[in-house]
Amino acid sequence: MIHPLFIAFRWQDMVDILLVAILLYQLYKLVRGTAALNIFIGIAIFYSVFRLVRLLDLELFSSILGKFIDVGVIALLIVFQQELRRFFLFVGTNNIINRGQISKTLFAWKDDGRDSSLDVNAVVKACRNMSETKTGAIIIFTKNNDLKFYINTGDPVDANVTVRMLESIFYKNSPLHDGAVIITDNTIKAARCVLPVTENPDFPAHLGMRHRAAVGITENSDAFAAVVSEQTGGISFFKGGEMIPALTVERLRELLEKEQ
Repeated sequence: MIHPLFIAFRWQDMVDILLVAILLYQLYKLVRGTAALNIFIGIAIFYSVFRLVRLLDLELFSSILGKFIDVGVIALLIVFQQELRRFFLFVGTNNIINRGQISKTLFAWKDDGRDSSLDVNAVVKACRNMSETKTGAIIIFTKNNDLKFYINTGDPVDANVTVRMLESIFYKNSPLHDGAVIITDNTIKAARCVLPVTENPDFPAHLGMRHRAAVGITENSDAFAAVVSEQTGGISFFKGGEMIPALTVERLRELLEKEQ
């Protein structure tokens, strides 16, 4: 006779636990450093109490908590709207099959004569020149995610990356300087683009909107970015929501070449 407290442990249970652990870890990474982390912890505690009440067979209390659980999915969709969006963007841009690479292979015959590799030298030289004159700039480089939604918020450019083009866009009297430039391969897709800003409460208060937007777009996609500060002339690099500040032009070149 099997003891009633004995629980059979199958290999499927191990896989189940592993998948839940991976899911929880990815969710934690998405909400880490945001106000949503405290909400996430609160929900986890609430659900643990609910399971304990069910286990102790407290019917009245269990039924009250169960009403909250019934509408929990809708509440989660509202509370974690931004985090869920980032999660699905993560899934869509980090899939096993590299869609961008496949499309480039399938449509390689559609060659318009442009060099598809980023002109790192032009970007580095433009950032150096703008740093010396303290000209503010934010340059976004796409990878698998083409950022079409954000490109549509700006003005189309569709020009090769050159030093003069970048400097003229961010020149303080240019009508295109206020916003981000988005580059795909070696083509400036658009200028004056509006980007999402980070909601991280620990974001340094002394940094401006360009830096906040660079963190925001790299949190929400697989893009990377370079920013030139208008106040200090400092150059920063952004990837995965993380910032590498106070770069030399040589270090900026290394980071850009690493992403190619």
